[in-house]
Amino acid sequence: MTSGKVTIFMGDGYGKSAAALGIAMKRASEHDRVVIIQFLKGKGITDSEFTKRLEPEIKIFRFEKSEIDYLERTPEEQKEAAVNIRNGLNYARKVLTTGECNLLILDEVLEVVNKGIISVDDLKELVESGMDTDIIITGSEMNVEVCKFADRISEIGNVQFRNF
Repeated sequence: MTSGKVTIFMGDGYGKSAAALGIAMKRASEHDRVVIIQFLKGKGITDSEFTKRLEPEIKIFRFEKSEIDYLERTPEEQKEAAVNIRNGLNYARKVLTTGECNLLILDEVLEVVNKGIISVDDLKELVESGMDTDIIITGSEMNVEVCKFADRISEIGNVQFRNF
């Protein structure tokens, strides 16, 4: 098992990815190298002069860029998206096994598991290849089996306001 820590930000609230990005900024300011891989985010963080200035401390990758929800796509489009997503996960594995970063963020990878694109075992194997790398995983729905290999889980939810 990895000696790096696995943190999960999950829930139905807004801010899971933002929390992960905040940690990425903090870690980069401490001279750590950060790789962010976004899944099922459409365009995600768009390529810009700003994101280019974050390098080499923070590198951001997207392997699947459709604006259409995965489950609303045709079977052919789902198959193509699944290949791109697996390419992203293979890249994550390479990053972990080569020690390319100190922090790897797998943004929305829980949704990749929930949609059946990869299995919990696939994600666990990926995380275990991390050696000393800290990993942050985000997504809305938690899988109980994923909880078993997390060191910390933070739930971000929507608050219902009441009149006091």
